[in-house]
Amino acid sequence: MIDLSLNTIVIGLTVIVSLLAFNNRELWSKMLLNPYQVIHRKQYYRLITHAFIHGDFVHLFFNMFVLYSFGQVIELVLTREDYFNSVLPDFEFWGTSKGYLIYVLIYLGGILFSVIPALQKNKDNPGYNSLGASGAVSAVVMVFILILPTVDLYLLFIPIGIPGFIFGAFYLYYEYYMSKRGGTGIAHDAHLLGGIYGVVLMLVLEPSLGTRFVEQIAGFIGQYI
Repeated sequence: MIDLSLNTIVIGLTVIVSLLAFNNRELWSKMLLNPYQVIHRKQYYRLITHAFIHGDFVHLFFNMFVLYSFGQVIELVLTREDYFNSVLPDFEFWGTSKGYLIYVLIYLGGILFSVIPALQKNKDNPGYNSLGASGAVSAVVMVFILILPTVDLYLLFIPIGIPGFIFGAFYLYYEYYMSKRGGTGIAHDAHLLGGIYGVVLMLVLEPSLGTRFVEQIAGFIGQYI
């Protein structure tokens, strides 16, 4: 039995493709999410490829650092614990549990759902482009928070732990607010939709996660009452 880490494979592939694109502007241009090209020229591959390239090294590092921090845990949880008996039938995938398939659904679905706002707003704008794995990474982060809502999360350079459910609420509100405000050059609506997608997917696959989420938060709050 081969124990593969999909999260590590995704990170490695993204780093390699991004580095290649940094030095090949033609490749970089062909992989961008350009809604006009997708809708009018049916270049549907851009819906996926844009998530494997980044604007610069900082953008690449930040997304992959977050994906490594949260994705490794999510993959481990999904492949070691069976949350999905009520919806998905038992089967083996690459010699292990259905958790690998769930990880793929989270990541690829996060990519696809996060581009919906851009497609709607810019389908007739040939000058609009976007790139990066932030929508998929957002989905992974929010799945982590749904499963482990009371685990402390730390922002870079801020050594104060924030319980995941509090961090998640502020994160979603911030992305919503910034998407409405606009003018930042960042696809906040993609971050927002990717995160929401991750939560909804998990609740559809295993509704009991919602109950567990509430119970964990209630237990956490109960410690201070």
